[in-house]
Amino acid sequence: MRVIDRQEVAQRLTYELCIPIVREAMIAFSTGQTRQLLRSIIPLAEGRMFGLMPGAMGEDAPFGAKMISVYPENFAKGRQSHQGLIVLFDPATGAPACVVHAGEVTAIRTAAASAAATDALARPEARRLAVLGYGEQAATHARAISKVRPLEQIAVWGRSLERAQAFAASIGDELGVPAAAFADAKDAVAEAAIICTVSAAKEPILKGAWVAPGTHVNVVGSSYAGPVEIDDELVVRARFIADSREGVMAQGAEYLKAKEAGLIDERHVVGEIGQVFAGQLEGRQNPFQVTIYKSLGHVVQDLASAWALFKQSENA
Repeated sequence: MRVIDRQEVAQRLTYELCIPIVREAMIAFSTGQTRQLLRSIIPLAEGRMFGLMPGAMGEDAPFGAKMISVYPENFAKGRQSHQGLIVLFDPATGAPACVVHAGEVTAIRTAAASAAATDALARPEARRLAVLGYGEQAATHARAISKVRPLEQIAVWGRSLERAQAFAASIGDELGVPAAAFADAKDAVAEAAIICTVSAAKEPILKGAWVAPGTHVNVVGSSYAGPVEIDDELVVRARFIADSREGVMAQGAEYLKAKEAGLIDERHVVGEIGQVFAGQLEGRQNPFQVTIYKSLGHVVQDLASAWALFKQSENA
């Protein structure tokens, strides 16, 4: 059985490769070609979780599962917060074919999916990015978004201004884009055309009143019912597009909170990003509209990314 470790994933799963892979995977998902169950999440102590995500890319296509632990405190220890394995099975024989480092795939494919959504939903002239958070997903999102828009400025906010400043300096140097940290999230997003919330916040860190007309927002940090990164006002005013409608209805914390408050109903989730990619659903409707891509992460993104790496290694 082939084993693809973290270093190999980081080297070979480039954004140029992964962005079109996840785009096609989400089209396949939204057009009913894939097979999957809603993810199972087992809560552990101190906000930690263990998740299981099974799926198949089609009836006669690669299948498998991602098993992953989420330990939010790991970032402060220099470890990945998401750790685990993706196990792939050969569709021809049913045999296990490959094991892939899930933490690194998750880090890259999540940002690649946000980049694909940004390319579809952000205004063409969008050049200014705000990142709320300074962990692993902050770095991967800045890298991925830079592949779909020629960024002119990156604003960073986090609970520790010192860490936000260090991240801004590092990512700015890496991407060759002016980057600055802000002590206040309101100031960080004031001039942004693209916002990525990639935090472990339990309460809203982004308010609708701060978001300018025409902004696109990737809401990424909360992946289960509970923690919310954005307030009800932003949910209500935005054109709200999910990675998985079923997933958001069951586990999309920001949607569920606004629905429980009686501010929206199920019709507020207008559809899935795969429908937008496939031309079945209108994305941005006008230059002044605020758009939201709510990312929970989906196993088809993991399977498609891991299978591409496996096939690359077979052909090498």
